[in-house]
Amino acid sequence: MSAATEHRYNRLTWAEMNDAIAMQKVVILPTGSTEQHGRHLPLDVDVFLVESVCLEAGRRAPDKILVLPPIAYGLNRHHIDFPGTIHIEPDVFIAFGLNILKSVAYHGFTHLLLVNGHGSNTPLIDLIARCTTLETDSVCGALGYFGLAMEAFNAVKDTEVMAHADEFETSLYLHLAPERVQMDKAAADDDVRGKYVSSDSIYTNPVRFNDYWGRWTKLGVHGDPTTASAEKGRAIFEAAVSGLIDVATEWQNWPIAQRSDQHTGPVQSQIRW
Repeated sequence: MSAATEHRYNRLTWAEMNDAIAMQKVVILPTGSTEQHGRHLPLDVDVFLVESVCLEAGRRAPDKILVLPPIAYGLNRHHIDFPGTIHIEPDVFIAFGLNILKSVAYHGFTHLLLVNGHGSNTPLIDLIARCTTLETDSVCGALGYFGLAMEAFNAVKDTEVMAHADEFETSLYLHLAPERVQMDKAAADDDVRGKYVSSDSIYTNPVRFNDYWGRWTKLGVHGDPTTASAEKGRAIFEAAVSGLIDVATEWQNWPIAQRSDQHTGPVQSQIRW
C-alpha cells in the first residue's frame, strides 16, 4: 500500500503519512455512539453505520479521503436506562475530538471533516469543527451522513418517522451486516410529540429537548423498523457514499484565504481563549 491508494489513516506508516500530507487529502473523523437500538439491533449501530459509509467513500476515492479510526462513544445519558449504553459528558467529548483534529492539523493536513452518525453528537461536532478552524491554520467542517441519503430514503421509505432504530437505520444495517439484525424482534414505537415540541430524535418540530427515554418507551425504538429491507439499505448506502465523495471533492479544494485585520491600533495578540 502507498499513500496514494490507502484510505485508512492508521494503515499508513509515518513516512507514508508525509506523502498523504503532500497530497492534502481530506481527513475524515467518523463519530458515533455505543447505545441501545431496540431489541433487534446491536449497540454499535451508529458507529458501525457511519464508519462503513466513510470507509467506502475512502475506498472509492483514496486520492481525496483519509479516514481516521472513529469515536465510538457520544452524548448518551438520555439512553442510560437501557443496559449497555455508554455516555460521554459533552465537555469531554468536545475536548477529545478537538485534540484529535488539532493533532491532524499539526502534521500539516489543512482540510478536515467530522462525519457524524449519532444525532445527539450534532451540536458537539459543530463546536469541535468551529474550534478546530479557529485554533489552527486548517479548516474543519461537520455533517451527518444521514443528510446525504435523505432524498434516496424518501424515495423508498414506507414509514413517516425517521428517528432511532427505525426503518432507515435498520435497512442500512440489513444491507451491511444482515446476520446481526434480529428482525423477529423488530417493533415500532413513538415518542410523545406535540404541535411544537418533540424529543431530539426528529427534526420536524421547532422545539426539541433531550428527555430520558426511560420516561416514554420500554422498547428503545422511535419509528417503525418492521418495513426495513436490505434493498432500501443499499439505496441509502449508495447515496450516502456518493454524497460524501462529492462533499470531500468540494472541501478538498476549499480556499483558505489570508486573514485581514481591520484594527487601526495595536491589539493584545498574546491573549488566548
